[in-house]
Amino acid sequence: MPIIEVPAPGWRRERSALKTVFVLNGPNLNALGKREPGIYGGKTLADIADECRQAGSKLGLEIDFRQSNHEGDLVDWIHEAGEKAAGIVINAGAYTHTSVALRDAIKGVDALAIEVHISNVHAREEFRHHSYMAPVCVGVICGFGVASYELAFDAIVPLLEKRAAKAA
Repeated sequence: MPIIEVPAPGWRRERSALKTVFVLNGPNLNALGKREPGIYGGKTLADIADECRQAGSKLGLEIDFRQSNHEGDLVDWIHEAGEKAAGIVINAGAYTHTSVALRDAIKGVDALAIEVHISNVHAREEFRHHSYMAPVCVGVICGFGVASYELAFDAIVPLLEKRAAKAA
């Protein structure tokens, strides 16, 4: 299975001048737009990547947007974010409910993480009500469709600013 990295067409800025946030997407999110549109809507992952970059840019964030169906890729990217990014917005999909590895990776890095879901997982099947990641994330946003990502950016900026002020 290929790893999908959705590049920002023609958009580059100096990394050091911006706060970088990794937006990590887990299994089956590459099928957005086709998979269960009644739950997830009609936007594709590329549409969401573009919207995330636009929203992030308005807030002074550089967005590094990635998706993989493989748990190990997500773990590696969380580790990378711990070295290169100030924050992580993660929609781990089904791994939210099964992956101690993702939980441990988030806990082990020095980047603030926010868990997001397009659907309201608490209004769905019982097994979706538990998140292994939520206890090690600064917050969870779910049920607002693809706007959940933008809400995560709005939430993470003041947290990053507060953290930077404490470090200064």
